[in-house]
Amino acid sequence: MPPEPTGVVARMHPEGVVELHLQSPDGQNRLSLELLRELSACPAVHPSARRFVITGSERCFSVGADLNAIAGLDAPTAWGLARQGQRWLSAIADSPVPFVAALEGYCLGGGLDLALACHARVSTPGAYLGHHGAKLGLVTGWGGTQRLPRLIGRARALEHLLAAQGWSAKAARAEGLVQAVCDPDALLSVASRI
Repeated sequence: MPPEPTGVVARMHPEGVVELHLQSPDGQNRLSLELLRELSACPAVHPSARRFVITGSERCFSVGADLNAIAGLDAPTAWGLARQGQRWLSAIADSPVPFVAALEGYCLGGGLDLALACHARVSTPGAYLGHHGAKLGLVTGWGGTQRLPRLIGRARALEHLLAAQGWSAKAARAEGLVQAVCDPDALLSVASRI
């Protein structure tokens, strides 16, 4: 059987809910500018949608950008990548149709930036959220440094970003990063009505 394609697969559900399933052969769902552009265009592509729910694999919502690809960029190209990613994620954040991130497994780096750009986030108990760029000498470039403090306050955001700390689902719920934690079987249902 051929491997799954990489990208976004849209699935229509009842009551105007469109599931946007991130997929890649390795299940890590690395983000590219093309994928972010595709997500941000969804309100125009699906004009009857009343909600978009972004999902990933059981193991991983998204590990963020492909670090191997980023490592080879010169400064002007990296700056352009950051600015374009910010534009696409701002289009999601500013969408009149709500986007909800349904998180399972790892949600890291740019994956967390994507989740933070959504209007709401729900997770399963095994989800783990984090920006670990400080361990790698990186700072997230797609808006997470701005959206995270708005959700949890500047001091807590700095603590997590600079120490490269993450959150379990329970801690993320207590912190206000996710609005609900539910069983995997109920994830899409909860995300569809939150």
